[in-house]
Amino acid sequence: MTETIAGITVPDTRLVREVTEFIRDTEDDLLYHHSRRVFLFGALQGRVRGLRPDLELLYAGAMFHDVGLTAGYRDSQLRFEVDGAQEARDFLLRCGVDEQDARTVWLAIALHTTPGVPEFLDPVVALVTAGVETDVLGIGYHDLTDDQRAAVVAAHPRPDFKKRILHAFTEGTAHRPRSTFGTVNADVLEHYQDGFVRDDFVRIILSNAWPE
Repeated sequence: MTETIAGITVPDTRLVREVTEFIRDTEDDLLYHHSRRVFLFGALQGRVRGLRPDLELLYAGAMFHDVGLTAGYRDSQLRFEVDGAQEARDFLLRCGVDEQDARTVWLAIALHTTPGVPEFLDPVVALVTAGVETDVLGIGYHDLTDDQRAAVVAAHPRPDFKKRILHAFTEGTAHRPRSTFGTVNADVLEHYQDGFVRDDFVRIILSNAWPE
């Protein structure tokens, strides 16, 4: 059944249905609804920016982008973004998606917490980040109309979202604090994990093994 929210039609394809089923089984309501909003806000920001993404791939990237925060990755020491990217790539390849498209989704997820880079890449990569930035950081909030934002939130509510998503970021990275070096999640752990000391790029350079 075709679903249209804020003028964005969710692709009614086998791949999208399988992605939705997998994510619904893997993520809690917080991350599921956030991921759906990321797709919708990303697609809407694409219209603002004149970008034409492959909506199936955009959906896959948006829906998998926070999988690495879930309980199945509590032993991983990789960046949570990489865990999600690899899960998405493997899932898409099993579904028959070609290697290049799966790689595009991998990049979209792996780079979604690395500002200043994704906007110069494929529209799928750019718009997964744009959707995240709109929903989490409020970047591009005023580029969308009141009606568009209201329609998205009516379909996928965000009760107490700011505090709850920060808690999810903390839970998903607290066991691998070193993986946050150079990412926005170092800020999260600095606020919410007692005793966390972020790695210092300058100190790493000055204290490394090179003698000069």
